[in-house]
Amino acid sequence: MTVANTFSKWVRGLAALVVVAGLSLQGPAASAQTKSQQGKDKGVYTPTIWVDPDGCEHWVMDDGAEGYMTPHVNRQGIPVCRRGNICGTMQSDQFFATDSARISQAGKARLSRFFAENRAVSYIVTGHTDSRASDAYNMRLSFRRANAVAKVAAASGARVSDVRGYGERKPAASNATRAGMAKNRRVEIICIR
Repeated sequence: MTVANTFSKWVRGLAALVVVAGLSLQGPAASAQTKSQQGKDKGVYTPTIWVDPDGCEHWVMDDGAEGYMTPHVNRQGIPVCRRGNICGTMQSDQFFATDSARISQAGKARLSRFFAENRAVSYIVTGHTDSRASDAYNMRLSFRRANAVAKVAAASGARVSDVRGYGERKPAASNATRAGMAKNRRVEIICIR
């Protein structure tokens, strides 16, 4: 199923939901105003879609009503969401200089090929560091590096649904050895399929 078909089905489903909820959309503006809107949206209908950390696609209508894109639920009624899998791990030492978030031209070319070949629906990019600097510094550096990768993804035509920096908080290995610290300095790319 193509992204265009999926989006088309989503729009039809959303239109049906709007009819069931008793709202009517006329052109770009909504004629119905709920108390929660209080006129802040000036009558413009703006649906929002995002993917949460667990890979659930959510949508929000202009009145603040939230729903899940995924129609499946488990026996307890909890939505069953698509899970994202780590489809790429970049060792930071190969892409960034020490204390830098600038990706080399060769690194940008490798990343562009990666995004062109994977063709996921969307990506979540997470940055990680070793534990040598302060927590605050590591959080900033990991976020800047994740953003640098996300910019390459966007330039390649890939949809990035979230960018996060975890600093040293999610180590892949022990920070007690050089090899472990090198494994921790990474940017992970999660594919949402």
